[in-house]
Amino acid sequence: MLHEQSIKAKWHIVAMSRAKDYNQLLKPNLSGMVVFSSVIGYLMAPGIHFSWTNPRVWQEIITLFIGGMMVTGGANTINQILERESDKFMNRTKLRPMPDGRMEQMEAWIFAAITGIGGAILLSYYFNFQAGLLSFISLLLYAFAYTPMKKVHPIAVFIGAIPGALPPLIGWVAATGSFMGVGSVGGWVLFLLQFFWQFPHFWAIAYVAFDDYNKAGIRLLPTREKETRFTGLQCMFYSLVLIPMAVVPRFLQLTGNYGMYICLLCGIMYFVASVMFYRNNDHKSARRVMFASFIYLPVILLALICDKI
Repeated sequence: MLHEQSIKAKWHIVAMSRAKDYNQLLKPNLSGMVVFSSVIGYLMAPGIHFSWTNPRVWQEIITLFIGGMMVTGGANTINQILERESDKFMNRTKLRPMPDGRMEQMEAWIFAAITGIGGAILLSYYFNFQAGLLSFISLLLYAFAYTPMKKVHPIAVFIGAIPGALPPLIGWVAATGSFMGVGSVGGWVLFLLQFFWQFPHFWAIAYVAFDDYNKAGIRLLPTREKETRFTGLQCMFYSLVLIPMAVVPRFLQLTGNYGMYICLLCGIMYFVASVMFYRNNDHKSARRVMFASFIYLPVILLALICDKI
């Protein structure tokens, strides 16, 4: 009896440990924010009316969330497979399942295939083929274009910003069935807002984690030297674009005045943080840009949907 209990206890520990490893592959905190923007894109689409008491809408939101988490998790897993050696050199990644030796490549590839392809199929089946196709393209770009390019050239940030901005468009397409034509303009506006937001976000993180990235041979800053003000200047440019862009959703009748004003204020906040980063060019000001980016995206997405016309 005691022997059986001991075996069950060991299996429980092994199962819990494996579940934690798979959770690390999925990176749910990062994936959750990505999929949240996809849900907002879906709810922003014309003809979609959110109601707390409408089970049909909740079913669609949950399905979109699950499918999005699967695709994003698959992309994150491939990212970790391809970066398993360089992850050994960075403090924040060296204890991931593969660099720590707790998981073999084949197991991770199987997990990536099940989640990535399964998520794309789920979105295609439940919503439409276009949504599934866009999600799979996003996975391919992130895993096989952005990830290897990180060690080659800073253009990796531009490449990574494309799959990073696709989620709200995927949500829009899930609702409308099209990413072409006049009816898709709103989805592309959401794509552009998230696209430009990513550059200061990426560069601030790359500045703060410069030493770790440098040890792993990862190049994300727009210049080889950390000390130059060029990174701050680039952050200023991309955050500045977001200020006039805040008016576009109002012009297209996607959101009301309150949504526009909040987007404007957030854009100004992001730009001011970038200006301070340019002027001071230090760790503290880079962290301000990073935290401003964490605030900007969820706040404007919530503002847009809460004031949807």
